[in-house]
Amino acid sequence: MSGIDASMRARRIGGRAIAHRRSDAYLWVNPFLRPSASGPRTPPLPAPTERERIMSDTMPARREKVIKSDAAWKAELTPEQYRVTRRAGTERAFTGPFWDETRAGLYACICCGEPLFRSETKFNAGCGWPSFFTPVEEEVIDEHDDTSFLMHRTEVRCARCDAHLGHVFPDGPPPTGLRYCINGTALTFFPDED
Repeated sequence: MSGIDASMRARRIGGRAIAHRRSDAYLWVNPFLRPSASGPRTPPLPAPTERERIMSDTMPARREKVIKSDAAWKAELTPEQYRVTRRAGTERAFTGPFWDETRAGLYACICCGEPLFRSETKFNAGCGWPSFFTPVEEEVIDEHDDTSFLMHRTEVRCARCDAHLGHVFPDGPPPTGLRYCINGTALTFFPDED
């Protein structure tokens, strides 16, 4: 590793790990806490609300996989929710729920209720789908290569139930530089209580 330039970084899309060189030692750090080029570290996200704490405490086996038959998913979801989440469909831009939602709150998976994104990480990307720069926790999202439609993209799925959520792109705002472009149909929204 002696020939590696000190400013060189290794990064995977989705920000799983970034190598920083610091006094001849490589440290693996959380990319969401790395110093930005424009100044000090980005402040951490706000502490979870009481509602989020209650939800996470009452959710059955939060990290255990949710496995259901195709018939069970069809019975539980609307036809559009089923098409998007179980068949990797995409809603038309500017037509799904939450693309223009501005209230503070928590976005969760429509299939299993897993908390996925906070409103503080949502931004207007102008693409017609809800866009976020980071999930609530790295472990709630699984990434998969998607080569459909003669393109190479990174698909994101709910880690708990494998619901198709959307895609992640490396053109988002600081601090992560990522844009999680998510189908609103794959989400449910819990507004913060005032």
